[in-house]
Amino acid sequence: MRAVIVGVLALGLVGSAAAADAPVAAVGSRSITRAELEAHVKPKLIEIESEKYDALKEGLDEMIGDELLKQEAAARKISPEELEKQEVTAKITEPTDAEIQKVYDDNKAQLGGQTLEQVKPRIVQFLKQQAAAQKREEFLTSLKGKYKTTVALRPPVVEVSGAGRPERGGANAKVTIIEFSDYECPFCKRAEATVEQVMTTYGDKVKLIYRDYPLPFHQHARGAAEAANCANAQGKFWEYNKKLFAAQDLSPDKLKSMADEVKLDRAKFDDCLDKKPYKDAIDKDIADGSAVGVNGTPAFFINGRMLSGAQPFDKFKEIIDDELANAKPS
Repeated sequence: MRAVIVGVLALGLVGSAAAADAPVAAVGSRSITRAELEAHVKPKLIEIESEKYDALKEGLDEMIGDELLKQEAAARKISPEELEKQEVTAKITEPTDAEIQKVYDDNKAQLGGQTLEQVKPRIVQFLKQQAAAQKREEFLTSLKGKYKTTVALRPPVVEVSGAGRPERGGANAKVTIIEFSDYECPFCKRAEATVEQVMTTYGDKVKLIYRDYPLPFHQHARGAAEAANCANAQGKFWEYNKKLFAAQDLSPDKLKSMADEVKLDRAKFDDCLDKKPYKDAIDKDIADGSAVGVNGTPAFFINGRMLSGAQPFDKFKEIIDDELANAKPS
C-alpha cells in the first residue's frame, strides 16, 4: 500500500522499519515506538504536511512569476518593473459605480453603519488590487505558453478508501472526491451548493463518494446519518441526502416524513431506523475519517488531496483541474 502521506520521507517522519520500531520513550516496562507515536499523531502530521506544501507552492508560484517577467523583460530590453507597468498597471481601469455599490452591499453588515461615501476610497483600492492581481495572472499565464513552464512539485496525498459507500458521477472518472460530512452541520449545508456546482460543471469527469461523520455535539446528526443509510438500502440515497441537507428539522418524525417525500417503503424504512443496522458502517466512516486528519466537517479528499471546510468553488476547481491535467491516460 502507498504511504499514507506522499513526501513524508523527505521530512524524516518515516524512516526504515528498524527506525520505526525504535523506542522513543519508555515507561516502566512499556516502550513506545516511533511507529506508535506517528500513528497517534497522524492527523496532525497530515495537517503539517499539507501546510508545508501550501507554503512551498505559494513560494514556487512567486518564483516562477518573477522568472517569467525577467525573461520577457530581457526579450523586450526593458526592466521587469517597466514590463509589469505596461502589461498590468496601465491596463487597470477605474471601477464602475455599479461595481463599487455591489462590494458595499455585499459587505454592509460588516461595515458598522458606515456610509458608501465613507468607505468608497477603500472599496476602490480593493477593486483595483483585485483587478491588478487578475491582470497579472492572465499575463503570466500567457507567458507560460511562450516560455515552457513545468512544475514537478506535487501535493501530499492521503490514502482514503471509499469503503463501498454511496457514490455518484462517472464510474471511471479520473477524479474521485470523498466527502466526510454531517447533516446537522451548517458549514456542510453551505458546502452542498458548491458540491452540486462541481458535479454539474465536471459531470462524468468526477466521482463523488459520501461518508458519514456525524459530530457528537449535534443532537440529530447521527439519526440523520442512519436514516440516509436506510434510504440507500432502498436505492434512494441521493434524493434523501438532498432532503436532509435542505431541512432545518432533523427530528425522528421529520426523518420519517421525508421518507414519504422520496417515496420510500415506510414500513421497511421505519424498521431500519429502529434497528440501526448501519451503526458499524457509520462508526467505520468516523474512524477512517479521524485516521486521515478529519477533525471537523465538511472535509473533502480530492484524489487524496485534503480540502477542509466549506470552501468556494474555485478551490475545488483548482485541484480538480490540476488532477485532470496530470491524470495518466487510460
